[in-house]
Amino acid sequence: MVMWTDQEHTDEVFDYADFDEAVLRNCRFTRCRFHGARFSDASTKDCSFIECDFTSAHLNASIHEDSSFTNCSFRMARLFNAQFIICKLVGASFTEADLSALTIEGGDWSYVNLRFQNLKGRKLRGIRFTEADFYECNLEKSDLRDADLTKATLDNAHLSGVDLRGAIVDGVDLKSLDLRNVRLDIAQAVALALSLGALVELE
Repeated sequence: MVMWTDQEHTDEVFDYADFDEAVLRNCRFTRCRFHGARFSDASTKDCSFIECDFTSAHLNASIHEDSSFTNCSFRMARLFNAQFIICKLVGASFTEADLSALTIEGGDWSYVNLRFQNLKGRKLRGIRFTEADFYECNLEKSDLRDADLTKATLDNAHLSGVDLRGAIVDGVDLKSLDLRNVRLDIAQAVALALSLGALVELE
């Protein structure tokens, strides 16, 4: 079993490497390639992955705490039951990835590409999704309370049953979305009404 602490790797290739049950602590990987690598049941803590390529990698049941995966590609990767706890995924792309049962607790997912993903019923409360791309994403019955959705792309997303109370939706064109059965707070409802030309009187 791989156990690495305080290691640094730059421009290295780890294609099809076996990191199953690996324990990585305070490691840094820059522009490394992990095509088809196996990280099932692996754990990272305080690790940094910068512009790394996880195409077709297996990260099932992996646990990541306070780690960052900035501008990383997870194309066609498998992340079934993976956990990201207070992690930074800024600019990460999950094209055709399997995110079944993925758990996200806090963290910064700004500019992330989640197009066409199925996130139905997920707990996404308080997560930063600034300018995230949710195009045609299934967010039905998801909990996005207190999330930061500033300028996020929600075009054609499935939003029925979503809880948006307390979420920051600045720059999101709410009137262009299908908001049937979506839960809004008073401030959001007023903003939506104003955008539709209504005269709102709160007295």
